[in-house]
Amino acid sequence: MANTKSARKATRKIARRTEVNKSRRSRMRTAVREVETALEAGDKSGAQKALKAAEPQLVRAARKGVLHKKTASRKISRLTKRLAKLQ
Repeated sequence: MANTKSARKATRKIARRTEVNKSRRSRMRTAVREVETALEAGDKSGAQKALKAAEPQLVRAARKGVLHKKTASRKISRLTKRLAKLQ
C-alpha cells in the first residue's frame, strides 16, 4: 500500500485513467468489430459507414495512448483494404 500522500494520490489517478482507457478501448474494439461483421456479411454500404465511424475511434485511441500510433494506422489500412477488395 502507498505510504506517502503523493503516492496515494498517484494511485487514485491511475485508477481513474484505467477506467477511462478501458472505456475508450472497448468503444474502439466495438467499432472495429462492426466493420468486420459488415465485411464478413458482404454488406458494402454498411461496412463503409462502420469504417467511417471506426476510423476516428482508432485515431483517438492512438492519440490518447491506448494504442500505438502505427497499430492504429495498420488497423485502418487493413480494414480499408478489405473494404476495397469487397467492392
